[in-house]
Order: sequence, then C-alpha cells, then structure tokens
Amino acid sequence: MTFDAAPLYNEVAKGPATGQAHWVRTSDGLRLRIGHWRSTSDTEKGTLLLFPGRTEYVEKYGITADFFAREGYATLAVDWRGQGLADRLYHDRLRGHIDRFKAFQTDVDAVIQHATDLKLPKPWYVLGHSMGGAIALRALHNGLDVKAAVFTAPMWGIRVPDALRPIARILGHVAPLLGYGGWLAPSTSAGSYVLEQAFDGNLLTNDPMMYQYLRDHLAHEPKLELGGPSVQWVYEALKECTALADMSSPDYPCLTFLGDNEEIVSTEAIHNRMERWANGTLEIVPKARHEVLMENISTRSATHNKIITFFSQFKTP
Repeated sequence: MTFDAAPLYNEVAKGPATGQAHWVRTSDGLRLRIGHWRSTSDTEKGTLLLFPGRTEYVEKYGITADFFAREGYATLAVDWRGQGLADRLYHDRLRGHIDRFKAFQTDVDAVIQHATDLKLPKPWYVLGHSMGGAIALRALHNGLDVKAAVFTAPMWGIRVPDALRPIARILGHVAPLLGYGGWLAPSTSAGSYVLEQAFDGNLLTNDPMMYQYLRDHLAHEPKLELGGPSVQWVYEALKECTALADMSSPDYPCLTFLGDNEEIVSTEAIHNRMERWANGTLEIVPKARHEVLMENISTRSATHNKIITFFSQFKTP
C-alpha cells in the first residue's frame, strides 16, 4: 500500500530513526497527520496508540516513543483536527476550536484504519493525555480495539471556578448561535502557552530541559503552534466531560497517572472515575505537574517502567 508522506521533524522530536509521518483523510474530509515510530528492539511486543492533548502534535512524543521503541513497542501519535499540521478549523489558525467534541471520534476511526494499514504489531494499547484522555475514554466506550488503557492527567473534568461554570455554559450555548463561537475563551491567551509563559510559574513541568524541548518544537516549525481555546471548544469540552462522568467505566484494564501538583484538569473527576474503575489503578506521582511524561528523567523513567510492567500482562494479540 502507498502512503502520502507528511513531514516529521524527528531532529527536534528526538524520536527513534524509524519515524515516519503520513497524511490521512477522515471520513468527513479533513486532513490529519499521523506519525509512527517502529520498535528498535529485536522483538516486537505491540503498539502504543498515543492520543495527545489539546495544543499538541506528533513530535511532542518523540522521547516517549524512543523509550518504548527500545522496549519493543511501536508508537503512533496523531495531530487531531484543529491542531498540529492537521487542518485547522478556524480562520485564525492559532485558535483552538471544535464544532462538536464527538467529531474527534472520526479522527480515532482514521487512526485505527491507518494503524491497520501500517500493520503495526499487536497487541495495541491506548495512552490518552489530557484532552486525549477524554477522547480515549469515549473511544473505549465505543469498543476501541486495544488490550488496555493508560492515562496521564486525563481531561475527565476541567478546572473552571464554580461561579464561572454557569456563565461558561450559557456563553458556549449562545455564542455559536450569534456567530461568536470562535471567539477566544475569557481568561485565555491567543498565543502558545509555552512561548508566552516563562518556565518559572508554568503549570506543565518541573524540568527546564523538557520545557525547552517543547519550545524548540515551535521554534523549528511555527505551524505547530496553537493558542487558547474558543468559547465553543470550552462549551463542547465541558459538555463531553459531563456526559462521560455519567457513564460507567469501560471493561478494560486501566492505569492512570496523576501528578500531585496538577492544576489544569479536575483531580476530583479523575479520583471519582478511578474509584469506579473495577480493574483500574490510580498512581499519584509525587511533585509532578500536568505533564507526567515531561517531568525530570527519574520521574519519566519510573512512569515509563510502570507502563511497561503494566503492558507485560498482555503478551498475546
């Protein structure tokens, strides 16, 4: 099968040399970029389907892919619609926008089809980070073809002050009807968080080298940059989190990591979900912030090794 080659900035991603990226069309006609890295081990143990968070892109997970490649696992990551090099959904390409949150499931379908076409080794696993955690949870309820799930700081709830929640919902409902759904959400910035926020005081990581790693990606390819969300994105995300919270936990083995200095997603929603996940485990990561996989090398290594141990339970396709 012939694939439509897309750029992969592996020199700044620092992923294994096996990396490739392709353009893929969704069933509703949007163009996504999907990247993958094959195992660099003598054995192939499976594939990690990595579902990134909001603002993210394939290259962010090059270092993660390098670790898993050395352990025998392929990694596939996607630029969701509206971010990375995928088709943007608003005339201001820096605006994080979505018409319907469930549209991300159309992207999931494209990811699964591409992984199938690439014949990536099974068993498959999903790792959902932040927004990708909400997308992955919905996909699991839809019967995602994976053996198990891993989450890092999943967006099963968003930190919005209680007093502002009714305002956010009303604004999100009314603004699209008036043609203002693409407006920048209040209290957010039009530009990239990692470029505008100094390392000191950031909510993502305690590791200055990893923070610079994220900045280097955007300096190398500014088209990867994404700013704050639209009013409609916030409304749709809150609506999806509410809908997911009302659902039972899917019947998959699950391992979830949560930094004890998390300040972006709702820790209450994560604890609530994991208390209701019969075959799920919640790991609290000391001193970690939102980006558990972007923390210092000792924290990253411990997290990676726990994931590998978790995967070792599932050795057959």
